[in-house]
Amino acid sequence: YLIRFCCCRPPEPPGAKSPPPGGGCITWSCIAALLVGCAGIGIGFYGNSETSDGVSQLSSALLHANHTLSAIDHLVLETVERLGEAVRTELTSLEEVLAQRTELVAAARGARRQAGAGTQQLQGLAFWRGVPLSPLQVAEDVSFVEEYRWLAYVLLLLLELLVCLFTLLGLAKQSKWLVIVMAVMSLLVLVLSWGSMGLEAATAVGLSDFCSSPDTYILNLTEEETGLDSGDPINPAQALGPQAVSNPFQQRLTLSQRALANIHSQLQGLEREAVPQFPDAQKPLLSLEETLNVTEGNFHQLVALLHCRGLHKDYGAALRGLCEDALEGLLLLLLFSLLPHPASLPLSDDYDDTDDDDPFNPQESKRFVQWQSSI
Repeated sequence: YLIRFCCCRPPEPPGAKSPPPGGGCITWSCIAALLVGCAGIGIGFYGNSETSDGVSQLSSALLHANHTLSAIDHLVLETVERLGEAVRTELTSLEEVLAQRTELVAAARGARRQAGAGTQQLQGLAFWRGVPLSPLQVAEDVSFVEEYRWLAYVLLLLLELLVCLFTLLGLAKQSKWLVIVMAVMSLLVLVLSWGSMGLEAATAVGLSDFCSSPDTYILNLTEEETGLDSGDPINPAQALGPQAVSNPFQQRLTLSQRALANIHSQLQGLEREAVPQFPDAQKPLLSLEETLNVTEGNFHQLVALLHCRGLHKDYGAALRGLCEDALEGLLLLLLFSLLPHPASLPLSDDYDDTDDDDPFNPQESKRFVQWQSSI
């Protein structure tokens, strides 16, 4: 309508003998509008792809973070079980063997206390345990919704493309029924596009609000789900924060390492003093040393996994996918929904603003068919 209003001369008043120049302006205006619509469909395909890429990046980052958290849970559980088993069996047997020497029994009980302290510190590392909202569940839900969203937009874009192409075909062939059918389809597509535009606008606004301050949102959500606050030794925000922020797990890791070192030194003292006098103490001491070596190996893996750099990298990748690619794709889809959509124009056997040389003129087409038949 804008092309017709701006570029075409108004029709001559009734009774005018000279036809207006620039024949076929309505037809060519409709073709130009359809081409603009096709360009909008191309933008829609690109925006749909960008949104899908951003959501895929978000899902990948969540899955990688979930793998890290699962590995931490496994190591913590294994270490706590080994220390608990050592306290129940080896240390108990050692205390029974050394019952005649009070100072040696006190050293064994000191190792028991250190094992309990280390276990308590290790159990507090996985603050996310028991939280119903897991990265794996979020990644699966996001991927499920994105799969159907992407397919729905592809079908909508293909439908609009077919409407544009068949409308052009109807104009070229001067087929009234095809143009009428495409007019009805255009109305349906217009309703679907405006409905999708509302969803895109709401999602883009909500996503932009989240991306303006994601750290605060993540902190509040974590505090709500885990019951921790900013004063806790393990501050969830620090695990996702910049590299300059200190490691929130450092305090518990240091206390756990100190407890393991104390156990190791006490076992070495017992081995020097108790084994010569109590040969039966050698077997539980060797078993304790083996358990302690495995525990220290698990502890070093925990230190590597609980380094904030890995979790922060996943957090940054998730935000880039959500707040850059996905948001950009949504804005492009919003632009696609705002672009003109094909609309049919009333066609009749005679046009007021066509001339005899217009190839889309039905009279010219009839004369061409008659000329071809005569030949």
